[in-house]
Amino acid sequence: MLSRREFLLSGATLAEAAPPAAGLRIGVMDGILKLACRPEAIARAKEFGFEGLQVTLGRPDAGNRLPLEEASLQERYLEESRKQNLPLNSAYIDVLHMSCLKSDPAAPAWVERGIEITRRLKAGILMTVFFGKCAIESRRELDYVADLFRDLAPEARRAGVILGFENLLTAEDNARAMDRVASEAFKIYYDVGNAANRVGVDPAREIRFLGKDRICQFHFKDDGYLGEGKVDFPAVMAAIREIGFSGFANLETGSPSGDAEADLRRNFNYLKPLL
Repeated sequence: MLSRREFLLSGATLAEAAPPAAGLRIGVMDGILKLACRPEAIARAKEFGFEGLQVTLGRPDAGNRLPLEEASLQERYLEESRKQNLPLNSAYIDVLHMSCLKSDPAAPAWVERGIEITRRLKAGILMTVFFGKCAIESRRELDYVADLFRDLAPEARRAGVILGFENLLTAEDNARAMDRVASEAFKIYYDVGNAANRVGVDPAREIRFLGKDRICQFHFKDDGYLGEGKVDFPAVMAAIREIGFSGFANLETGSPSGDAEADLRRNFNYLKPLL
């Protein structure tokens, strides 16, 4: 990685901002760049000035394999990451929107495969998702899923991968899950937009409650443009500073105008002064 001085001299977009909040770095999901499962997303993220990329593992093909299981594609990602000097900061196992961990016996095997892909990509974090039909809706479901993660955590730890738990639960329920799993390989993937708009809680309060040791990474988004919805981003940034979090927040923003590139730049530019 570039030293801070080298990065500041590189002319990248974020270099124009103030020092990051407690080591906070801003990345982006490849799908927001319209380049899911494509190594070209790395150079595109670098052009925008992002400091990392979250990689989508993709849905199963006719042979029941995920796109990112292909060894040659993994090598292309690694080579492009080296070339652009931009890390793959996490992976996103989107097949869990179809194969629910709370109900599908086949789902844990997908997570195991995701752990191996994440290890090979050197991405460090595997974000697991619980939305739509796969959302956790009861204490029984929460405890069942936590027990599955408790079984999966040793494999993740051996691989050097953190299982990121992204969901529509309160901070208190997330803390319950972490206590039940009881592994450093299982942490909360915290989405501030989901917290404010779908759960109806204050993200800043929850971030303080969870603390830096329970959160592995953030998603930044809101309904509409950043700064114009329910998420109080100055308060979120203050909370992140206060807990001493060091790591990535990836943009998962939408495109209200229909011009994805212009809207992404608008959201990114909103964040820069807050850093």
